[in-house]
Amino acid sequence: MPLNLQVNDQIITKKNHPCGGNTFEILRTGIDFRIKCTTCEKQIWITRANLEKRVKKIVRDGVEVPK
Repeated sequence: MPLNLQVNDQIITKKNHPCGGNTFEILRTGIDFRIKCTTCEKQIWITRANLEKRVKKIVRDGVEVPK
């Protein structure tokens, strides 16, 4: 079952982005996701399967959401 990810959710990934940040904001959902690094503002397109493997935590409106 796919993770319940929504636009404007903050996700914390297992590995860091090359800039050193590991927190991303979801800008678009679907089969492909567009996420933005909150440290360097770089936007990345990633498939749902790859994103779900990398998610460590989901934060929605300041509250951690269980996976």
